[in-house]
Order: sequence, then C-alpha cells, then structure tokens
Amino acid sequence: MSNETQHDEQRPIEGAFGTVTSTSMDGVRTWKRKLATFFAILGPGLIVMVGDNDAGGISTYAQAGQNFGYSLLWVLPLLIPVLIINQEMVVRLGAVTGVGHAKLIRERFGRAWAWFAAGDLLLLNFFTIATEFIGIGLALEYFGISKYVSVPIAGIALIGMTASGSFRRWERFMFVFVAANFLVIPLALQSKIHGPSVLHALTHPGIAGGETSTSVLLVVAIVGTTIAPWQLFFQQSNIVDKRITTRFINYERVDTILGSLVVVFAAVLLIATVAAATAGTSAAGHFTDGLGVAQAISHNVSHLAGSFFALILFNASLIGAAAVTLTTSYAVGDVLTVSVSLNNGWKEAKGFYGMFAALVGLAVFMILLPGAPLGLIVTAVQALAGILLPASTIFLLLLCNDRAVLGPWINRTWLNCVAVVVISLLFALSLTLTLTTLFPHVNVVQLVHVLGLLLVAGWFIGAVVLFFYRRRNPLAAVEFTGRRELWRMPPVALLARPTWTIGRRITMYVMGTYLVLSILLLFVKAIQLAGGGH
Repeated sequence: MSNETQHDEQRPIEGAFGTVTSTSMDGVRTWKRKLATFFAILGPGLIVMVGDNDAGGISTYAQAGQNFGYSLLWVLPLLIPVLIINQEMVVRLGAVTGVGHAKLIRERFGRAWAWFAAGDLLLLNFFTIATEFIGIGLALEYFGISKYVSVPIAGIALIGMTASGSFRRWERFMFVFVAANFLVIPLALQSKIHGPSVLHALTHPGIAGGETSTSVLLVVAIVGTTIAPWQLFFQQSNIVDKRITTRFINYERVDTILGSLVVVFAAVLLIATVAAATAGTSAAGHFTDGLGVAQAISHNVSHLAGSFFALILFNASLIGAAAVTLTTSYAVGDVLTVSVSLNNGWKEAKGFYGMFAALVGLAVFMILLPGAPLGLIVTAVQALAGILLPASTIFLLLLCNDRAVLGPWINRTWLNCVAVVVISLLFALSLTLTLTTLFPHVNVVQLVHVLGLLLVAGWFIGAVVLFFYRRRNPLAAVEFTGRRELWRMPPVALLARPTWTIGRRITMYVMGTYLVLSILLLFVKAIQLAGGGH
C-alpha cells in the first residue's frame, strides 16, 4: 500500500450523520459501533438512487400511471438487481482505486477516450439539468409562482449549497431532499390505492390494452429513467470525495442496496397514486406534464394531495439538478486534472465550482428563453440517455476486469456473465429508443420481438463459446497474500497501460461508431423537429 493510500486511510470520513476516524473501528466492533459507522458512511448510494427519481423520472412514472393504470408496475422490481449490480461495481472501483470514474478512464484508456466519455456525458447532463429546471418551473407554477422567479432562485440556491466548502454540509442538504422524497407516502394514503391490484400488477407482467408502440416505448422509458449513465460517474467520485475505502466497502454496499429499494419503492407509489387518482376520470389516458398531473390529483382527490405531488416534483427536480450537475463537474474536472472535491472552497477549486455554476446558469438561461423548445429537450434527454447507457456500462465492465486496477477485487466470472446479459439488454433498449426517436413510424412491437430473439441467440452462442474457451484456458488465480480489505490500487500514474487485444479494440470502436452515428442522427432529427419537419 502506497504512502498516499496510507494517508487516505488516516483521514476521517465526515458524513452527514457522524464521523469515522482511523482508530474508531479498532478493537471490539460492537453492534452500536457498527451502526454508528454505517450512518456515517450512508450517503453516496442513497443519494445517487433518490437523485435518479428526478423530474424526468417523476413525469415518466406519472405518465405510466395515468395512461396505463397499475399495469406497468411489474417493470420496477426487475430493475432492482440491475441497479445493484451496476452500482456495486462502481462502489468497488471508488473504494479500491481512490480516483473518480472519468480519471480512471483517462488513465486506462487514454485521454481521447476519456474526453469521448466525458464529452458525451456533458452533452447528456446539460440537457438533463435543463429538464430539472423545467420540472422546478412546472411544480411551483401549481402554487402560482412564475418560472421567471422560481427557476433563477433555485439555480442560485443550488450553487450556494454546493460551493460551501464542506462535503458534510453538502451531504446534509442532500438528505433534506432525500427525506422530502417520502412525501409520496402521505400522497399515496390520500389517493386510496387499491392494494390487491398493486400486488397483482407487481407480480403479473402485462400491459393494459396490450402491446402497442406507445406502451412498449413507455416501458423502455421507465428503464431508461431509472438506470442512467450519470449514476456511475457520480457514485464513484462521491465515494472518493467522502474518503470511503475498502475497509468500509460493505457498509457502502448496504447503502447502495438501500438506495435501490427506496427509489423503486417511491416509483411504485407514484405510479399507483396517479393511477388511483385518475382512474375513471377524464384525465385517464391523457398525460400532458407534471403540472397537469398535479392539477388532476387536486381535482380528483384533494388540493392537499395535488400540493404534495407538486412538492414531490419540485424536490425531485432539485436533487436531480444537484446530483447531475455535480456529476458533470466531477467528470470534466477529472479529465482536466483540476481539483474536484466538495471539501475545497472556491479558491482551491475554481474550475470545479466554475463548471458547476456555468452549467446551472446556462440551463436556467435556456429554459427562460421565450419560445424555448421544452418538449424537444425532454425528448432529446430520453433518447440521449438511451444511447449513452450501454457505452457507460462497457467502460465499467472493462475497468472491473482490469487486474492492475482492482487486484483481488476484480469481477468474478458469474458477475461478468450477469453484467454481459445486463449490458446486452440495455443495448437492445437503447437501440429501440434511438430507432423509434429517429424513425417514429417503426413498428416498435415487432422491433422488440426481433431484438429479443437476437439477444437469446447471442446469449446461447456466447455461453457455448465461453464453455469451450474455459475448458482450454482455465482462469489463473489472482496472486494475492494478505488481507483483501487492505489492498488498494497503486498510484495510477505508475500503472502500465493495459494491452489492447483485438476483442477490446473491436468492442471500443464499434461502441464509439454507434455513439457518434446515433448522436449525429439525433441532432439532425432535433433540427427537423425544431423547424417543424417530420
């Protein structure tokens, strides 16, 4: 373990609910001490998950409930293992390496690929931040507050609480938003959800009205809004910023699992609430936007219930804007090699906070422009997220199999197999969303069936190839002696660059070509839509 790593191990972890020092875990580990340690570690996993229930997420869940009742609830439990698998790999990378996701990509793949990854993320996140401010404007419009007042004030508040120079202070602000996320419980209680129908929908896949292009696309949107590329970058950098190391990795895993359960729990209640509030009314099947949902709930349930939904949308937009903007600052700062820590003030991290303020300011300015194409922005975000998600997970999988980076912490074979299945599913969903955005007249149901058959065939062929390959080339054991929890990556600058095998090159360049072509086609489509074309 390097001197730098030893120094990191000695620095305290200062969380929203406590502090862990280098000596506080020595000696007898009682349940009381373990619980205190967990609450000190708690944060990155919970915040990244709740932050993903942002303005786009709330709108997507509301649309599912208003247009399809309870029938799409079964999608959400299936996302829990996907969330946990993806983010657990991120937890290991952050705790073992001590560097951010974008910096690790730069050091292991080269500066060009790092800029490629960070540039794509910057493009997606900027438009995502814009949708968060759209959500803020719609939520407070319910209370009669103009977006020309609410949006600038929210932007200034976000910059102020992020640039406080204290990770602990920032995390406490985030936990206020996390707590407000549970307003969904009293909202659900007022809406008189039918429990047996919810349980049936959770365990019996189906779609009200059958498979149609609209319903299939909404299923894809639910997956896309719950699993987002920025989550990978955010949690790894946040773990590093909080100084969580391998010694506390199991606590962070629990934090991540808890976050995934909370985000799906809230999503289930939101879909069920809107379904119950609009069933049998003129609003059923006619989703417009978050404001329209709040007004429908107010009319059909109570004004208080409508206020709760508006506050949930406002809170979700704030935490989403805070997390997504911070993710972008982390990633771009890592590539530019500038200081990226919430523990530094303005003077020590001008580039980091300057990027944050610039993103917020530009997003606010764009949203307030008269005639801004807000609907087009929301559509672009969904399509971009779908395009970029498989690429982000490919980088993640390659890094988690890099022995120089993770040593004894690399992925096991079973996890790689599961991860490949997840990535291929995400790629199929990405391709579906991309093609249907670019070519609206594509038969989505047939497309999904064809892609499903290709996936099954690909998995079968891959399993056969892997079986025979492993028989001829058994995996060598990772040579490691000592305590696994104390192993940390050596200083990244001292690591030799990984060998670029033929398979690695093909994977990277196919991925890069797909991303570039898809984004260019999406850009052309956006220009056509903005100009009134089809």
